[in-house]
Amino acid sequence: MVQPSATQASGLPATFPAWVEHHARQRGSRPAMREKDLGIWQTMTWQQVAEQAAELANGLAALGVSKGAHVAVIGENRPRLYLAMIAAQYLGAIPVPLYQDAIAAEMLYVLQDAEIGVAVVEDQEQVDKMLEARASCPALRHIVYDDPRGLRNYREEGLMSFEALLEQGRAFRAQHPDHVTQAKAAVRPDEPAAMFYTSGTTGKPKGVVLTHHALIDRALVIQELENLTDQEDVLAYLPPAWIGQNMFSYTQFLVTGFTVNHPESPETVSIDMHDIGPTYYFAPPRVLEGLLTQVMIRMEDASALKRKLFHTCMNLARRVGTRILDKDPTVSAIDRFKYFIGDLLVYGPLRNALGMSRVRVAYTAGEAIGPDLFEFYRSIGINLKQLYGSTETSVFVCVQSDGQVRADTVGPPVAGVEIRVAENGEIQVRSPGLFKEYYKNPESTAESFTADGWYHTGDAGYLDTDGQLKIIDRAKDVGKLADGSLFAPKYIENKLKFFPYIKEAVAFGDGRSEVCAFVNIDLEAVGNWAERRGLPYAGYVDLAGKAEVHDLIRDCVEKVNADLASDPKLCASQVARFLVLHKELDPDDDELTRTRKVRRGFIAEKYAVLVDALFEGRSNQYIETEVKFEDGRKGRIAADIRILTAKIHPGNTKKAA
Repeated sequence: MVQPSATQASGLPATFPAWVEHHARQRGSRPAMREKDLGIWQTMTWQQVAEQAAELANGLAALGVSKGAHVAVIGENRPRLYLAMIAAQYLGAIPVPLYQDAIAAEMLYVLQDAEIGVAVVEDQEQVDKMLEARASCPALRHIVYDDPRGLRNYREEGLMSFEALLEQGRAFRAQHPDHVTQAKAAVRPDEPAAMFYTSGTTGKPKGVVLTHHALIDRALVIQELENLTDQEDVLAYLPPAWIGQNMFSYTQFLVTGFTVNHPESPETVSIDMHDIGPTYYFAPPRVLEGLLTQVMIRMEDASALKRKLFHTCMNLARRVGTRILDKDPTVSAIDRFKYFIGDLLVYGPLRNALGMSRVRVAYTAGEAIGPDLFEFYRSIGINLKQLYGSTETSVFVCVQSDGQVRADTVGPPVAGVEIRVAENGEIQVRSPGLFKEYYKNPESTAESFTADGWYHTGDAGYLDTDGQLKIIDRAKDVGKLADGSLFAPKYIENKLKFFPYIKEAVAFGDGRSEVCAFVNIDLEAVGNWAERRGLPYAGYVDLAGKAEVHDLIRDCVEKVNADLASDPKLCASQVARFLVLHKELDPDDDELTRTRKVRRGFIAEKYAVLVDALFEGRSNQYIETEVKFEDGRKGRIAADIRILTAKIHPGNTKKAA
């Protein structure tokens, strides 16, 4: 049986409005949110959060927002947008965060499906999108903006500033002084608290309805597991529409009562990380890959002595760093002393350069992380752990425990969660954090559960002898080569992406005699590499087509092949041929989701001529590709792409059981 929920067991507040009131009483003068504005951090206390959310709730009520209504929230992480979500929940309404980098056409489906009547947005860019979409969304009556820059001469009906909304709220409260108080009291734990749309990897996005109970319960479980307190500092820098960011910087923030910090802009995140020094940190693998790329670029530019010191210390860290972090008593005194010196000279300054000097707990999730990348961070003393979950499970299904962290697992099920593995290898889950439904989609809701009530995750994996979950890949993506050998594309792609020169990779091989791959180079890392060698280039297309770059990437692919050769399950999955794609895979071109997950099926179809060229053994292939620009315009990129071969290493071909 599933264990009792955390809220039932504790007697703590059971809805988000109740949690805000709880913190205003218990820690009213403590900082709740900070925002960096013009280089200065501005602080809002818990008492101010409660008061301003109530003012804003009155404003939304004046616009006709009531229980069960959907309120779109669009923009970067900003205190006022967080307040808008709280205010909507005060009224029993349901905030619907949308990805701020999506174009208007992408937002249109969600706006229509959720029947959005009020949208609270960050700035002129988002206002323009809403105005463009409104012609096809008759329900969208009001657009409220936070940042007024560029909007002085806008006179569109229903468009108003945040200040104007608060003014309407004050007038509404004068006439209905108890409206918000009564609305808050009427909110129940089993009612919807928020709705997040899936990334639409395999079709149209679906609205995942999560209740107050589901989200709060999972936040309380992690609070207890990691001993989180109101002293934590979190940096909110990922899209609020992603459930991972929303859980860490909104749900966990409102439950645990710590301080969430909002960067000045996406471009200043690195600087703001140093300012704040977060203690509780969350990053998907792509962010960790980017940070490591920056480190390696800087090391390439360092003196020979510094490079030698770095590599010597990192060799030591790889050997004993994770064991020291896990408090392994078998590490010798000599190695501990060497590591201490390395910490003074390399690891400590490196953690500081990454902005992670104060990190006590760090999580990575969203997709599988390469073991080399994972071990790098842990080896330099950062307590990085993997977790497993999804939007439908309120994120937390499995979390690695301190001292039990391994690169090849995502940890055991957390309190309240049960896991079973179906005959086809699919992981199935029961949890208090499961979603209520897919909005207006009873067929998909029913299909997501087994006849006896277990949720289909769609992931393939198994529980090892220690009770820790191992994820192989998405169940639909795991396949076999023509000879019956296992083919796990994501595993191969993650190994390729560990190299700083490779930004993205897409592996193909299901049903084929061998594995082939597309590679996207990292423009900054490869550009830096080219400049140091006096290799001129005129942009991504030019750089991606250079023979010297092809040799650089071939070396990376062959190192991955050497690693795969030692794995009896995957030794047959070495990459035989590959190409360096002539353009970067982009969410605007539908090649990646907004969370930057590869849409493998779409890519295979869009670039079928290149896939055929790889498997048919051609030496090159000409292609023209349509691309979309941020302003909605379209263009074409053409290139004659070389097909490259990689060395296949002899390996352990004994089939694993």
